[in-house]
Amino acid sequence: MKSSRFFPLTVSCLAAFILLAGYAASGQYGTVRGFVYEKETGEPVIFTNVYLFKTNYGAATDVNGYYAITRIPPGSYTLMVTYLGFDTLQMYITIAADQIITQNIYLEEKAYMLEQVQVLADREEARTETRTSVVKITPKQIRQIPSLGSQPDLAQYLQILPGVIFTGDQGGQLYIRGGSPVQNKVLLDGMIIYNPFHSIGLFSVFDTDILRNAEIYTGGFGAEYGGRISSVMDITTRDGNKSKYSGRIGASTFGANVLLEGPIKKQKTDGRGSSSFILSAKNSYLEESSKIFYDYVDESGLPFNFQDIYGKISLLGANGSKVNFFGFNYNDQVNNYKALSDFRWESLGGGTNFLVIPGESPVLLEGHIAYSQYQVSLEEATSPLRTSSVNGFNMGLDFSYFIGKDELQYGLEMLGFKTDYQFYNFIGTKSSQEQNTTEIGGYLKYKKTAGKWLIEPSMRLQWYASLSNMSPEPRLAIKYNLNDWLRIKFAGGLYSQNLISGNSDRDVVNLFYGFLSGPDNLPATFDGKEISHKLQKAEHAILGTEFDLGQHLTMNAEGYYKNFSQLTNINRQKLFDENKYPDEPDLLTKDFIIERGYATGADLTLKYDHNRIYFWAVYSFGVIKRKYEDMEGDLREYHPHYDRRHNVNLVAAFTAGKKYDWEFNARWNFGTGFPFTLTQGYYPLMLFSDGIYTDYTMVNEELGIIYDDLNKGRLTPYHRLDLGIKKKFELGRYSILEASVNVTNVYDRDNLFYRDRITGETVYQLPVMPSAGISFSF
Repeated sequence: MKSSRFFPLTVSCLAAFILLAGYAASGQYGTVRGFVYEKETGEPVIFTNVYLFKTNYGAATDVNGYYAITRIPPGSYTLMVTYLGFDTLQMYITIAADQIITQNIYLEEKAYMLEQVQVLADREEARTETRTSVVKITPKQIRQIPSLGSQPDLAQYLQILPGVIFTGDQGGQLYIRGGSPVQNKVLLDGMIIYNPFHSIGLFSVFDTDILRNAEIYTGGFGAEYGGRISSVMDITTRDGNKSKYSGRIGASTFGANVLLEGPIKKQKTDGRGSSSFILSAKNSYLEESSKIFYDYVDESGLPFNFQDIYGKISLLGANGSKVNFFGFNYNDQVNNYKALSDFRWESLGGGTNFLVIPGESPVLLEGHIAYSQYQVSLEEATSPLRTSSVNGFNMGLDFSYFIGKDELQYGLEMLGFKTDYQFYNFIGTKSSQEQNTTEIGGYLKYKKTAGKWLIEPSMRLQWYASLSNMSPEPRLAIKYNLNDWLRIKFAGGLYSQNLISGNSDRDVVNLFYGFLSGPDNLPATFDGKEISHKLQKAEHAILGTEFDLGQHLTMNAEGYYKNFSQLTNINRQKLFDENKYPDEPDLLTKDFIIERGYATGADLTLKYDHNRIYFWAVYSFGVIKRKYEDMEGDLREYHPHYDRRHNVNLVAAFTAGKKYDWEFNARWNFGTGFPFTLTQGYYPLMLFSDGIYTDYTMVNEELGIIYDDLNKGRLTPYHRLDLGIKKKFELGRYSILEASVNVTNVYDRDNLFYRDRITGETVYQLPVMPSAGISFSF
C-alpha cells in the first residue's frame, strides 16, 4: 500500500516544480482571464476565440466558457470576441506587469448569421489543438440527422461517427474501434454512467435539450482519463437559464419529454452572482403506441419502456467560480418480448462539481464528487434469473495552469465501487462474484507549442487496490502544422482497466449487461507464459492527417492500431466447481479466461458546412481479432461478433425558408455482415439432470447442436435509409412550435437481427417506421 500513497505525492511535487518555474518566468507579464456568456440566457459560450486585436495573443474558451490569455507584455490592448450568430464585442484593457485581470464577457445575439467568423474559429482550433481521434458533439449537430421517433438523440448521432459500430436496433450496443462497451468510459458532468443506452438501442439516457457538449475519444486519449482501455465519452450538461423561466414540451409516436429551467437568482452584467435550475424528464410509451401505429412489426407491440429524469442546480459566483448539484434516475424495462420473459435495469445517482478561480493565482481548479449505481436483471423462460449490480463513488481534482500558448494540467482521482454478479451458463453451472474495490489515479499533462509543432506528453499512474497492481501509463499526442491547410497528427499510449463485463464478447444477442470487478483468480498462464498481472491492458497508436480542402470543406484521415495485450472474458465452457475438481483444466473450472487480440483499421471523414447545406461522410475499415486457449493449450483465433469490415455513413441536411424555418435531412448507412458461428448439424442430447441417478429410459432427449468453428460465417450486409423534415413556427419572441416527420428504413430493408437455430425463425431489425413529433418551446 506504500505505492498508493507515494505516486500521488510524486505527481503533485512534479507539477508544483513546473508551476513555480513557469510562474517565476512570467513575473514581467500580465494575464487577462474570465468567462464568455450569452447575455440572454447566461449560458457559457464554448470553443470560441478571445484575442487581443492586431496581436498574436489569444485563447479559446473551454467547455465552461473560460479563457485565459497569459504572458502579455504590459500595455493597452483591444480585447475582441467573435462568435457565430452574436455581435462582435470589443473592449479596451490595460495590462500591467504581474497583474491578473478578470474580465467576464456577455455576447448579444445578432439578427443575421456571420458564418465566416465560425469558419475562422474552427480553423484556429484545428491549428492549436492536437485533436487526434476526438469528435466534439453539440445539440445542433444531433438535430441535423433524421431521428427515430422524431426525438433527436445522442445514441443515434454516435452511430455516424468514424470507428463506431452499432450492432442492432433492438438490444444493440456501440463498439468503438474494436473496444466493447465496458471498455468505453462514460462520464456525465464527471460522474460515471455504467449504461448510457436503452434496450431498443436507438435512445440514450441523455436528453438532447440539456446537453452542452459531448467529447468522444475513440482512442489515444490523454492521461486525464483512466480506468478504460478503448474509448471515452465525456458529456457536459448546460446550466439552467439565468435570465428567465423557459422550457420545452414534446411528444411523438414513441414517447414524450419535458424540460423546465430558470433563474433562482437572475444573472446581471454588473458582476454579481446568480443561480439557476434545470429539470428534464422523458419516457417511452412505445409498448402502447406500437399497438396502434406499428402493429405490423409485432401484433403484441414493441414492449420497450424507459423513463429518464435529470435535475441540476447551478450557483455562479461574481468572478465566474461555480458549484453544480445534480442527480438522475434512469430505468429501462422490456416485457416478454421474443425469447425474453422479463428484463429491466435501473440507474440512479447524484453529486456535485465545482470550478474555482483563485483571486490572485493563475490556476484554474475543477473538482467533482459523485455516487452512482446500476442494477440489472434478466429472467428467461428457459433459464434461471441473472442479476448484476455495481455501485460506488468517484471523486477528483484537476488543476490547469496557462503559460502563454502552453498549458499544464495535473490532477488526482479516486473511485470505489462494489459489484455483485450472478450468472448461469447454458448447462446451468453457476458463476457468481461479490467484491469491493478501490482505484486511485494521478496524472500530469503538458501542452507545448513550438513553432509549427504541438507536443502534448502526459503520464498517468493508476493503482488498483483489490488486485494490488500499479499501472504506469505514459501517453503522447503530437501535431505538426505543415501549412495553413494541411496538418499531421499522432497519438498513442498505454491503458488499463479493472472493470469487466457480465457478458462475453462471443455473445451475439444479449440484453443482459452486467459488471464485475476484475477477478484475481485467473489462469496462471497463457500461451505457455506466466501471467504477471490481473489487469486488462491495451496499447494505442494512431496516425492521421487533416486537410482543409476549401473554406467550408474539411477532410480527416486516421489509421489506428489497438493491441489488447490482456483481456478478461466470461468462461462459457465452465463445467466444474474449481474447489471440488482442482485437477480439471482451467477452461473447465475457472469463471474467467484470458484472451488477447487487436483492432486495426482506418477512418476517413469529409465535412462540408456552408450557409444552408450540411454534409457529412464517413468511411471506416476495421479488423478485430481475439485469441484464446483451447483444451490442449493451443491458441485459437476468432473475430468477435461486432467485427464489421466496412462501414459507410452519409448525412445531409438542407435548411430552407427566409427565416431558416424548414429543414430537410437524410442519412444512409451501409455495413458489411457481422460474424456468426455456423451450424454443422444436430444430434439427440441427454442432459442427465440427476447425474448418475438419471433414468435415461424415462427422460426425453433434447436437440443438441454441432457448431462450426467460432464466428467463421458472415451475416448479410446491413443498409438503411432514413429521411426527415422539420418545420418551425415562431409564435412569439420566445415561443416556437416545431413539427417533424421522420421515416426510418425508407425502402423497408430486411436487415437480419438473428435466426433461431432450433425453430428456424428469422427475426429482422426494425422495418420501415414512420414517426411524427411536435414540440413547444417557451
